[in-house]
Amino acid sequence: MNITQIKYVLAVAASSSMREAATKLFVSQPALSASIRELEEELSILIFERTNKGISLTDAGREFVAYAKKAVAQYEILEERFLSRDSEKEHFSVSTQHYNFAIKAFTAVIKRYDPEKYIFAIHETRTCSVLEDVRSLKSEVGILAFSGANEGVLKKIFKEYGLEFTALMQRETYAYVWENHRFAGRSEISLEELSQYPCVSFDQSDDSNFYLTEEAMADYDFGKLIKSDDRATTMEIISELGGYSIGSGMLAGDDAILKGMVSIKLKEEDPLIIGYITRKGSKMSAYGEAYLEELRKYKEL
Repeated sequence: MNITQIKYVLAVAASSSMREAATKLFVSQPALSASIRELEEELSILIFERTNKGISLTDAGREFVAYAKKAVAQYEILEERFLSRDSEKEHFSVSTQHYNFAIKAFTAVIKRYDPEKYIFAIHETRTCSVLEDVRSLKSEVGILAFSGANEGVLKKIFKEYGLEFTALMQRETYAYVWENHRFAGRSEISLEELSQYPCVSFDQSDDSNFYLTEEAMADYDFGKLIKSDDRATTMEIISELGGYSIGSGMLAGDDAILKGMVSIKLKEEDPLIIGYITRKGSKMSAYGEAYLEELRKYKEL
């Protein structure tokens, strides 16, 4: 078994056919099929079920893919850090839900140190990716939030993944609407009053991750719901359809994407606890420590 074979399996698992995967990988279909069969013979398992209708993962294949994704992620981290031409550059990475203060803290670290050569990364991403990135050490720090609806699930995941959560702040629940919305001047509103408008929620991509939502009111039955995985797209939808999204009420005045939005306190209460996660027992880099110092400037709890 080698890393190429593992990557081949992941490519096939993410494709509708062996031919499609071969095209993506720039290899011939016979070579791809042969490589995977060799791996199956070596491991004495059947990874893919092959029929006239196509291919699908077996139970053993699904288990293999789950471990393979973690193995490839770790290999790519090692490859980037030690084998690439950038191995002599300073490295630091953060993964975060959609919070502007996390970006401000990140840029503050760069301004403080300004290394001669570096590759820093900030991943504004889904909750599951924030958790996995810190778990795998792709990122030293992750920023996320939970409400009463998903607190128990996330704390269980923290323990399972070997992560430590530090709370920074608690925020009440707000609705974001466009500045020309009929409710824009209100100081408080209920979800029932907003029910005629679509709620735009950040798409976590997997229905099984219902309790990994980053917004409050995760268990509310929204009559009209639109999922989006891009902030600019979300703002455009809200503007065009008179919709709204739910958040912590933190609308940074210098965030160009959020300009034109106003927040209204929701009558329904589901406070968000916002904080950061780190890998338990891991030694932080100087940049990681500096980043935590910047985050603590926002600490209210």
